[in-house]
Amino acid sequence: MKLILCGKGGCGKSTLATLLARSYAEEGKQVLVVDSDESNFGLHRQLGLDLPEDFTHYFGHKKGIYEDGAADVFEGGWHLSDIPEEYSSKEGNIRLMAIGKIHDAGEGCACAMGSLNRIFLEHLVLEENDVCIVDTEAGVEHFGRGIDRYADAILMVADPSYESIMLTEKISGMAEDFGKPVFIVLNKVDADQEAMMRETIGNSDKIIAALPADKGILAAGLKGEALTAELPAIETIKKALAK
Repeated sequence: MKLILCGKGGCGKSTLATLLARSYAEEGKQVLVVDSDESNFGLHRQLGLDLPEDFTHYFGHKKGIYEDGAADVFEGGWHLSDIPEEYSSKEGNIRLMAIGKIHDAGEGCACAMGSLNRIFLEHLVLEENDVCIVDTEAGVEHFGRGIDRYADAILMVADPSYESIMLTEKISGMAEDFGKPVFIVLNKVDADQEAMMRETIGNSDKIIAALPADKGILAAGLKGEALTAELPAIETIKKALAK
């Protein structure tokens, strides 16, 4: 399964990606987490892994992705075993890749990273026991780049904010344009906020779970520590995706 997580900045995409990755790994799945957010420097800490070398460097430089024909590199498809070890970090059944980061002022936009992410996901071949979880940048640019076309499902994370509520409708429409199922997870909500969001969100039938604002998770995120929490809602999410 190729699963893309999306939502507004700070909604908890990386947290949910980590919790799902750990849960799938514990049941014996081989999990690839793809960090496709050029400004996120915290996902690897949540997973308890080193930040791997930018995958864009595999092509020498950003322009190489266009000039050298990145798609040709993946001709015939890539399996998890084809990912170069020097461009991933791994522990147990979890492997992390970072498509690319903006490291320096004035180095240019993230267009090449978006293109590489799309090409990689298009050519990634998963076995029955494999799961790929893609943590995207905030907003909907990845939809504009056509990246979500190559997902099996879209998982939107919505926190208790007006922006998230409005974004659920936009993302649901874009996912429908690609013919992809979209699921919504409410995050960092109490009972009153959950009820309000379920009533306000027009496509509330797509809401499959609600996660509370867990103090342990918030503390680990603040300290940059690995997440080890186990939330019952994660199993609920996995069951909905399995259908």
